[in-house]
Amino acid sequence: MTTVEPAASAASGDRRSELLGTAAEVFAEQGYNATTVRKIADHAGMLAGSLYYHFDSKESMLEEILRTFLDELWDGYDTVLGAGLGPRETLQALVTESFREIDRHRAAVAIYQKESRQLVAQERFAFLAESQRRFERAWLSTLERGVAERAFRADLDVRLTYRFVRDTVWVAASWYRPGGQHSPEEIARQYLSMVLDGIAVRE
Repeated sequence: MTTVEPAASAASGDRRSELLGTAAEVFAEQGYNATTVRKIADHAGMLAGSLYYHFDSKESMLEEILRTFLDELWDGYDTVLGAGLGPRETLQALVTESFREIDRHRAAVAIYQKESRQLVAQERFAFLAESQRRFERAWLSTLERGVAERAFRADLDVRLTYRFVRDTVWVAASWYRPGGQHSPEEIARQYLSMVLDGIAVRE
């Protein structure tokens, strides 16, 4: 029986993560349909055949990229939603968590935005549709609770506000670069100061 040394296993895991990071950048830049295994291998500095040692297809790479991003996103969101915060504080925490995820998975967010509409038609990526439904419920329920508790304006169109917040937060993946001048928390704070001045009830 052959055993795998811990150091070798860790090195293999690190290489796998590096390759997924490279693939995510290529998918985000060139688009899923235009990306081939050979292109990913070229960017990783290896032969296409060597890439198949780690992954059986570009589909499996994309699935792992998107699942990893969404699993982390929902770990953060579920913590926020289960914390018993008020609606304003929940909105603030959700926005902050979203920018943190853009910081961690910028390329995956860009792929999700560009490709999810066509990917959900494939059974392999059906999990994207369920995540979209959960995402909408989480944000709409927070906004509706805010209106009911008079934290947000009574005349607020919650669905329109949800779309505005969703789109303006996640579009940041197109320009945000990790390690830049502003941390994700600072960007979230600046963003929230603009959004909440428009929807919060004034004292």
